Amino acid sequence: MTKGLNPSTTTRRPDRAALFIAAVLAAIAGLIFWDVSRLAGAAGYSQVGPTTVPYAIACCLAALAVWTIFAAFRNDFPEREHQEISPVIWIVAGLAAQMLLLNVAGFSIATGILFALTARGFGKRKLWFSLPVGIALCFAVWVIFAKLLQLSLPAGPLEHLFF
Repeated sequence: MTKGLNPSTTTRRPDRAALFIAAVLAAIAGLIFWDVSRLAGAAGYSQVGPTTVPYAIACCLAALAVWTIFAAFRNDFPEREHQEISPVIWIVAGLAAQMLLLNVAGFSIATGILFALTARGFGKRKLWFSLPVGIALCFAVWVIFAKLLQLSLPAGPLEHLFF
């Protein structure tokens, strides 16, 4: 007896997030299989060649995809909390701004904007404070890497103003 509970309310649907993860794992495994199949499999004197490890990785990813599908249908994953989307949008906006501005504005300004928008995503509401602090920290990082270590980082107007 179900003690008055309706069976349709006690069963959960398959976990859609887990099914999405399984689909991504299967797609990556398929991509690796396809890419490795285009390589020449000349192993030389042994059976291990340049395609052995990528095939093993693709097989493991495919097995993980199948395992995740079974776990999704068995509802082995716990209920997840509600996810807030606004912090993710702030962080992705910061990454997009950095990628778009890196060659135009230079490392310090572009990465300072990334710093400020990521801080905003983590709850720091004062962009007027975190933006100059981020730019100053990133300028110090640029000086250390570009001038002291002689690594090539994109320079913008701020870097050209001082060097």
